[in-house]
Amino acid sequence: ATGRRLASRTAVDAQRDALGLPVPASPRAPIDRALQAPRATPFITPNADFYRIDTALSVPQVSVSGWQLAITGRVGRELRLTYDDLLDRPIVEADVTIACVSNEVGGGLIGNARWLGVRLDDLLAEAGIDRSADQVVGRSVDGFTAGFPVAALDGRDALIAVGMNGEPLPVEHGYPARLIVPGLYGYVSAVKWLTEIELTRFDEFDAYWVRRGWAAEGPIKLQSRIDSPRGLATVASGTVAVAGVAWAQTRGIDAVELQFDEGDWVPAGLAGELGTDTWRQWSYAWEATPGRHTIRVRAIERGLSGAAAIQTDVRSEPFPSGATGQHQIVVLVE
Repeated sequence: ATGRRLASRTAVDAQRDALGLPVPASPRAPIDRALQAPRATPFITPNADFYRIDTALSVPQVSVSGWQLAITGRVGRELRLTYDDLLDRPIVEADVTIACVSNEVGGGLIGNARWLGVRLDDLLAEAGIDRSADQVVGRSVDGFTAGFPVAALDGRDALIAVGMNGEPLPVEHGYPARLIVPGLYGYVSAVKWLTEIELTRFDEFDAYWVRRGWAAEGPIKLQSRIDSPRGLATVASGTVAVAGVAWAQTRGIDAVELQFDEGDWVPAGLAGELGTDTWRQWSYAWEATPGRHTIRVRAIERGLSGAAAIQTDVRSEPFPSGATGQHQIVVLVE
């Protein structure tokens, strides 16, 4: 059994390495350096550093030669697509930050990538969504399921992704195809090793994590994080760059503010915005004085109706719908 798994892994890795990527109809421009904030986490997360959370005890090894995607359930007509069928459709690029619902405040279970694939709303429109359907369920080859509201197909760049940061999906991130839905935690949307999409109803089917008590709908909550300096770091007095990222996917970040030692909140500088589906980098030049200091961050999202929402300071655990609270660190200044 071990030999067969190793042989399969070698075959799939070799196939992936030899696979070319389709060219999008309208390639996105390269990331402008003006978008980058000093000492902040890189805007694009390298594939090798991207977080991985799934239920697979061993990474599924799926060959494109035998792969099919079925569109089933409450649709006008069911579809079955080979990998070549999928790539025959219009290909798009989208910059999207995805996050795990189990991410703690200030945690690292989040990453931003440039994804390549087929728009999910276009494909489901081809199948014809029945008016009675209110849930889109993705299924993995290993049986994992995740479901999200049909209402999330509201024009956002939801994709059946086949590429990640300029290369075919890494095997551990869902090769040959996975779902990416901006603004929703991965446990309700980001199915890897995708093999089926079913249109159904929330009162008919509970996906994998919903059966285990997590919330049925998983909108990503407004959050921010301090990445530099690290907590409990020792820095020299003088000008110190404080930097990090903030996110409110599909809504956007309007401002980031910092508080030093219970003082007044002060605005950080924001890097340029590429779109509302990605995190936004921020930085601040702090004039640090000797001693022990506490730094806290909060973000302000773009209000859909003009009213801004400020990140709450009320702490909650990730279960059942995502953590809340403000990230803070302690820094020692010599």
